[in-house]
Amino acid sequence: MTAATSYRSTVQAEARDGFGRLLLAEWTKFRTVPRWVLAVGASVALTVLVALLTAAGSASSGTGEGTADPARSGIFDMGHFTYQPLEGDGTVTARVTAQEGGARAKAGLMIRGSAERGTPYAALAVTPGDGVRLQTGYRDGGAGGGPGALPRWLRLTRSGTTVTGYESPDGRAWSRVGSVRLEGLPRSALAGMFVAAPDDVVVERRFGSESISGEPAAATAAFDRVSMVPARPGAAWQDRGTPGGPGGPAEPGAGGSTLSGGTFTLSGYGDIGPNAFADDLTKTILTGVLIGQTAIVAAAVLFVTSEYRRRTLRTTFAASPRRGRVLAAKALVAGLVSLAAGLAASCGAMLLARPMLRSNGVAPPPLWDAAVLRAVLGTAALLGVIAVFAVAVAVIVRRSAPAITIVLLLLLVPQIVATGLPLSAARWLERLTPAAGFAIQQTVARFDRAIGPWAGFGVLCAYTALALAAAAFLLRRRDA
Repeated sequence: MTAATSYRSTVQAEARDGFGRLLLAEWTKFRTVPRWVLAVGASVALTVLVALLTAAGSASSGTGEGTADPARSGIFDMGHFTYQPLEGDGTVTARVTAQEGGARAKAGLMIRGSAERGTPYAALAVTPGDGVRLQTGYRDGGAGGGPGALPRWLRLTRSGTTVTGYESPDGRAWSRVGSVRLEGLPRSALAGMFVAAPDDVVVERRFGSESISGEPAAATAAFDRVSMVPARPGAAWQDRGTPGGPGGPAEPGAGGSTLSGGTFTLSGYGDIGPNAFADDLTKTILTGVLIGQTAIVAAAVLFVTSEYRRRTLRTTFAASPRRGRVLAAKALVAGLVSLAAGLAASCGAMLLARPMLRSNGVAPPPLWDAAVLRAVLGTAALLGVIAVFAVAVAVIVRRSAPAITIVLLLLLVPQIVATGLPLSAARWLERLTPAAGFAIQQTVARFDRAIGPWAGFGVLCAYTALALAAAAFLLRRRDA
């Protein structure tokens, strides 16, 4: 009697081969087609080329926007500051008796680490439009006190790194406005009076372009009953004017202070706080990704549609019947290749643009800064996700030209159309489309910011996940 021999399908055995073997097969397909490899290389070259052209055309604005420390970029630190040294804990008090400069002008007291631009500070200010405000940092807002007519008493008290602001209508009944902690505030700080006013800015938005123009605004205020506790014997009041102000800090027109009969009169130009209209230098350097992505999208789409056109996809499915795994392997190969290309492109753009920026008087942002590093690595991840999105759309459409067009329209058109829409509508358009992913490149909080970096990247990832799910569903239901 002959023993029965069980039969095992060779197709099933091959289907049970590891996902790594399938991944290797898809990678072999990709790297053996010169056009696709050249397209990925072209993406890197285009991104770097645009960065070099942008850097070559850059020039210092003279306002210090290109500071070497991104934590201090995109800020205003202007106005006029009259101060004395404050050693350790202490209090500065003054009464604001008069103020000019418009509804957003600021006049009040300030404690800051030094006279250098971008140093930690806390400012307690009277503003005609918003009452008394306690402000700190160059990116955040401040606490608000009750509105009140002039004259107004102000007081700032330092205890360690904590600064507390108080205001009073008569100098006797004091109300606490708020407290802030100034990380890095040295023991030897500066305390005194300041004036500032936001610039008068006009923004013109057109399809595909944006024009921002502005004039420095002037502020003037009068202070009396000024006292410093503890007071340094014989200490003189010093002035820190408006760096880069009209005519330069050396000219009298840039602002100043006078003392007459116990009354200080300060005048100055410009604001202190976040500059919502600052150029995002890092994002500008990485703008070439908008062009470089076209080659990535083309390569990712052709990686899929070429098998549909040549009808070799049936052979792929015969070797690996689990179609979802084939889609995953293709998406992973396209994504990882694009991720590597994006890393080379973004790092190359930032590194090669640095000498040109310096030659034009612009300090390049350092790669080790957290925001810049996030933008550089995020750009690489952005191209990786875009490639996966393109693979999914290619599976859904199954034709090269329509798939490439759809992906590029979804990524580019919202950014172009948004510049011609009212700001509120433009923000929603950029939040709700795959173009939100480009927010990962932001390093400056601008007035037209539609969505945060990680939230925007999450929107693109969500669209990509939905497209992959639809592609997997259709891949199982349709004939190859």
